[in-house]
Amino acid sequence: MKDKIKVGLIGSQFISSIHAEAFQWVAEAELYAVMSPTPGNAQAFAEKFKIPYHFTDLDQFLALEELDMVVLGAPNHLHCEITERCAAAGKHIVVEKPFCLNLAEADRMIAACKNAGVKLMYAEELCFTPKYVRLKALLDEGALGRPVLFKQSEKHDGPHSDHFWDVERSGGGVTMDMGCHAFQFFRWLNGNNPVKSVYAQMNTSVHTDKTQGDDNAIIILEFENGVVAMAEESWTKLGGMDDRAEIHGSEGVAYADVLQGNSIQTYSQKGVGYAVEKAGNTIGWSFTMYEEIWNYGFPQEMEHFVKCVKYDLEPLVTGEDGTAVLEIIFAAYESAGTGKKVMLPFHTDVDKPYKLWKK
Repeated sequence: MKDKIKVGLIGSQFISSIHAEAFQWVAEAELYAVMSPTPGNAQAFAEKFKIPYHFTDLDQFLALEELDMVVLGAPNHLHCEITERCAAAGKHIVVEKPFCLNLAEADRMIAACKNAGVKLMYAEELCFTPKYVRLKALLDEGALGRPVLFKQSEKHDGPHSDHFWDVERSGGGVTMDMGCHAFQFFRWLNGNNPVKSVYAQMNTSVHTDKTQGDDNAIIILEFENGVVAMAEESWTKLGGMDDRAEIHGSEGVAYADVLQGNSIQTYSQKGVGYAVEKAGNTIGWSFTMYEEIWNYGFPQEMEHFVKCVKYDLEPLVTGEDGTAVLEIIFAAYESAGTGKKVMLPFHTDVDKPYKLWKK
């Protein structure tokens, strides 16, 4: 058995920087290579994080025999092709959210990894965020009684990566970008009980000059076991990030706020620059987190995936989970487009979710 799993990163921007910082906490992993097609980016990234190898060519990157696991931080529209190529090269792969653009691509990705005998893991950090892990423990130990209602909201003033403004590359707006977090979070809380129906309201209320996608969304899920879950997602909230969740049970209620309680209330006329909150404008009042990467669960997530590869364990979050989340996303856009509740399972040949809303 290898002493350390050698990890390669695909991407050199916002989320890949978070991944690189997270791996510094993971004793059983070694950041071994980084790949970005943009000239100079991979080299600068490698120098910053002391990564031995850097590439602009994906085939050369994948030709590294020592490379065990790849973490994909590329734009959404590239996820399927890159995953298939990683699988063909025999590399285990972690795919950053959202899983891919459509359900046909999701099926291709799962099939490619199964045929190659490699693990396909879906990066949903909310399943590893310490406050949310404790929130689930309260539910699982019976402290809150029978689950009745889940809520989760994530809000800031716009996506951290420019490709999310372009629906042709991203597939949708804030529901695609951040609703995916809530949907897997709800499934995880509820033991992957099947989702029965989806109802959604979406609009582009502020960023009409930047995107055809939704910048505000409210989505309601109904599970087969009767639990109802509500997600509130926004790209229009000023003053930095807002990320919180609630569980309402038959015998109790619990609230978790990821930022407040782990943060320093801050006022700045220039704005505060740090990892996750770069997604929001922090000029004025905001909440400055300490040990932010850990508080969001990124090191815990990557440590888990590394152990899955090293010890051949079943991942907590898989490609099948990513596909289930994508089905909910498509149903949400269909609901917002028709104004009707959509029942699951939901099948569509549409190649990008936003097209169901912008009919």
